[in-house]
Amino acid sequence: MPVGDWLDRLARDERVVWPGFIDDGLADALRREVYALRNGRHLRSARVGRGQERRHDPAERGDRIRWLDGATPAQQALLQRLEEIRRQLARDLIPGLFETEAHFALYPPGTGYARHVDAFRAGNRRRLSLVLYLNRHWRGRDGGELAFYAPDGRELERVQPEAGTAALFLSQTVPHAVLPTRRWRASIACWMRLRDSASPLDSLARF
Repeated sequence: MPVGDWLDRLARDERVVWPGFIDDGLADALRREVYALRNGRHLRSARVGRGQERRHDPAERGDRIRWLDGATPAQQALLQRLEEIRRQLARDLIPGLFETEAHFALYPPGTGYARHVDAFRAGNRRRLSLVLYLNRHWRGRDGGELAFYAPDGRELERVQPEAGTAALFLSQTVPHAVLPTRRWRASIACWMRLRDSASPLDSLARF
C-alpha cells in the first residue's frame, strides 16, 4: 500500500486495515514460532488492568503471550518492517514516536478479548497499535475477528485474522475487541510509543 494512502486513511478514520503487510514466507515462519512456543510451554496467560490491579481474567482476555526479542531471523525481519512504519509515522503523522514493543498473542478456542482501548489517556505513552495476523485459511465460521467500535458502541468493522494482514489504529481512541475464536488464533500485537504522555491527538497534523 502506498505510504500516502495508509497515512491518509489512518489520519481520517483513526484506523486502517492492510492486507499483505508482510509476505507469506515471513507469516509462516512467525506462525511456526508461536506454535513452537506453545508446545514448549513458553507462553504465559495475558493479564488485564494496571499496576497492582493487574490480574488474569480469562473471561475478559484469553490470549497467551510472549514478548518479541529479535532472537530469530523472522523476528528480526518483522522488527525491521515495524521500524520502517514507525519512521514514516514519526516523520509524517505522529512526531516523537520513538519506540516499538510487540508480543506474540495466541488465543485458544473459545477465548477472545472484551471491548477495550489499548492505552489510557493519562500515564501511557502508547499512540499507535498494530495487530498482525498469522493464520492460514481462516473461514468466517472460525470467528476470532477483530471488531472496531464507534465511541457510542456501534460496531464499525470486522477484520478477518488472515495471515499477512495488519490492522493499524490509534491506541487511545479506538475501541476494539477480539471476538470469540473457534480455533487456535495466532497474531502479533505491537504498540508504538512517544517519549512523553501528551494527548494522543496533539501531534496528528493531518486531522
